[in-house]
Amino acid sequence: MFVMELTYTAPVEAVEEEMDAHIAWLDGYYAAGIFLASGRKVPRDGGVILAGGVSRAEIEKIAAGDPFTVAGVCSYRITEFLATKTSADLATVRESPVV
Repeated sequence: MFVMELTYTAPVEAVEEEMDAHIAWLDGYYAAGIFLASGRKVPRDGGVILAGGVSRAEIEKIAAGDPFTVAGVCSYRITEFLATKTSADLATVRESPVV
């Protein structure tokens, strides 16, 4: 599983110009079952996406295709982790530790 942390690299006004395209991009990955949760950071200097079911290489490719990234208004920090414990709602993405 991955925590995708976005940090805005441009003023919020520039980010807002790309928001519709970013939301459409998010919707596509929600429909594909890759994105599990997302939202703005507080204070609003970026956002966070929780994603799973793909490789590190694929998640990096996905981040590179974000309209925010393409427009140069954000950068990503991607952290991979093993979701060994989850809520019942996320039981399908639970992972076993590698022994």
